[in-house]
Amino acid sequence: MLVVVVALVGGGVVAWRTGWAEDRWHEWTADDAAASTDPAAVAPPPEVEAPPVVRPPAVAEPADVDGPLRRGAIARAIDRPLADRDLGPHVLAAVGPMDGTAITYQLPHSGPDLAIPASTTKVVTSAVALWALGADHVFTTRTVRSAGGGVPLVTLVGGGDPFLASAPAASTVSTSATVVPERADVATLAQRTARRLVRTGAGEVKVAYDDSLFTGPAVNPRWEPDYVPDGVVAPISALWVDEGRSPSGYGRVADPAAHAAEVFAAELRKRGISVVGTTRRRVAPEDARPLAAMDSAPLAEIVQRVLEVSDNEGAEVLLRHVGLSQEGVGSTDAGRSGVERVLAANDVAMDGSVLYDGSGLSRQNRMSPALLLGVLRWAGRPDQDELWPALTGLPVAGFTGSLTDRMDRGDPDGLGRVRAKTGTLTGVTSLAGIAVGPDGELMVFALMADRVPEDKDLLARVAMDNAAAALGACRCGRAGGAAGGS
Repeated sequence: MLVVVVALVGGGVVAWRTGWAEDRWHEWTADDAAASTDPAAVAPPPEVEAPPVVRPPAVAEPADVDGPLRRGAIARAIDRPLADRDLGPHVLAAVGPMDGTAITYQLPHSGPDLAIPASTTKVVTSAVALWALGADHVFTTRTVRSAGGGVPLVTLVGGGDPFLASAPAASTVSTSATVVPERADVATLAQRTARRLVRTGAGEVKVAYDDSLFTGPAVNPRWEPDYVPDGVVAPISALWVDEGRSPSGYGRVADPAAHAAEVFAAELRKRGISVVGTTRRRVAPEDARPLAAMDSAPLAEIVQRVLEVSDNEGAEVLLRHVGLSQEGVGSTDAGRSGVERVLAANDVAMDGSVLYDGSGLSRQNRMSPALLLGVLRWAGRPDQDELWPALTGLPVAGFTGSLTDRMDRGDPDGLGRVRAKTGTLTGVTSLAGIAVGPDGELMVFALMADRVPEDKDLLARVAMDNAAAALGACRCGRAGGAAGGS
């Protein structure tokens, strides 16, 4: 397996290995219009490579409980960009050392200390999923044959693989990517199933599908009502292909599981198996005989991909798996309870935060910057190597994923020194991640604004980017001298 590494490429010579990355990724797009709706359309430069992670030595012993960072230096770096009126009246910020639990700096503000997190929610979902399931965990899609006389019944059983594809090359256009998980696909699964059927003399079958692994509403009631009709997100299912995207390249299919079964049946026909009747939903009986199976990429790769391109569907599937792991139920509500359970077990305080989904699409979510700092620190602990993909999947400022074309207007010394998860909804912009100053000081940060004035979203994003870039350029350590590039 080819391991691709992406650096924090600034002069601090600090890198974070991505690990578990493949050398290719099959995209869904039929044309430019389709590509614009696909988060995977972001193409990082292929030349960004660096050695595996090397944690910098401490530049100074902590002088107090706030660690080696200096409040004044941080304030000089970020207060001005965060005071930009384009961000609106409710801006939250927290910065602290990677090691430790204290927050060195919090932006003075009025009003509630919780904000709409948008897609920074995916950092929480991803870290919890890695802890609950393990970085090497895979999701299996399988086919089974029911016992009994008459025409055999083949059931396609969904295992909650978020990246299950319709075919080995499920699009006419592909884009390069830093993290490229290998995808299982129903065409190959149909081929394996057909071979098994032929060996047993079954040339004619009925086809059913089982998506019962996940329960509860497929469309989160906390989402805006136009999200699914407008193709922002698909109904969440334990069985789908191409994340529920329509073969036309526009929008999502109404019933992802039924569509996946139709694709599977068509592939069986291509391989000489006669499929009679219509596909139907049913729960596969326990005594059904196995025919074929395909595993997803390891969870580590899935998490990195979800974070790099801010994949909403992928994050929602991971939340359902957290529910299965912690509560025995594959629903959104069980996933929410599972997240709270896992965070509490690892001494990461919710700090008043309330999360209604795994992707951050819900405008009813509320999160504190302190929770984001707590999760980032937890993921970076030396004894939590299973969680490292939640950091290594974060885009690199100015180079990869959803930050490829961002942070180009702030302090140039910050480029490549920041890895962060973006969060964007109308009227909301946020960033949460890690920064390495020129003095080698490693920081975690969360920056949030959720009352951005109308028509100011792009300008607000620039202001937020400038604040994060300033952290990357900040000599904020106690031995680091003045803030900025000096």
